[in-house]
Amino acid sequence: YRRPTGTVHCATMNTAGDISCTTSPSGLAFKVPGRVGDSPIIGAGLYVDNAIGSCGSTGRGEANLQNLCCHAAVELMRGGASPEEAGLEALKRVAQHTSPRLKDNRGRPKFGLRFYLLAKDGRHAGTSMWGPAEFAVTDSEGSRLESCQHLYRQPKGKKK
Repeated sequence: YRRPTGTVHCATMNTAGDISCTTSPSGLAFKVPGRVGDSPIIGAGLYVDNAIGSCGSTGRGEANLQNLCCHAAVELMRGGASPEEAGLEALKRVAQHTSPRLKDNRGRPKFGLRFYLLAKDGRHAGTSMWGPAEFAVTDSEGSRLESCQHLYRQPKGKKK
C-alpha cells in the first residue's frame, strides 16, 4: 500500500508588493502520533520577510528542522544571493549535515527536498535536491511550469 503524500507551498506577492506564503503540513500520511512537521515551524518549512522575500519547502521536514533552511535561504537573499543561489546553498548545507545513515553510497542524501523562493523584486526560483523537477508559477505572463535547479540528477526511471 502506497501512503499518500502531498505537502504544498504557495507564495504570493500582491499589487502593493507585499509577500506572503503558506506551506501545508502533514504531507506524510499515518505519521507517528505527536510528530510535528517542519511546516508549522517558522524558519524551517517556510519563512517570509516582507522586505526581502520568502522561502517554503516540500520534502524531508526533519532536514528543514535541523537546518532552519527557509530562514537561512531568505537571509542569503538578504546578503545579495539570487533566489536560485540561496536555494541551492540551503540544499548544499542540508547535504553537508545529513547523517551518514541517510546518504547513498556516493555520499548524497537519499531523500527529496525542494525550496520555492520569491524575492521582493519578483525574481523566483525552485530548487531541488534531486532533478529534474518542476514548479508552478503564475505571473503577468500567465501560468506555467518552470524547471527547478537541482544538486543531483536522478537516474532515469527513479523518483525521490
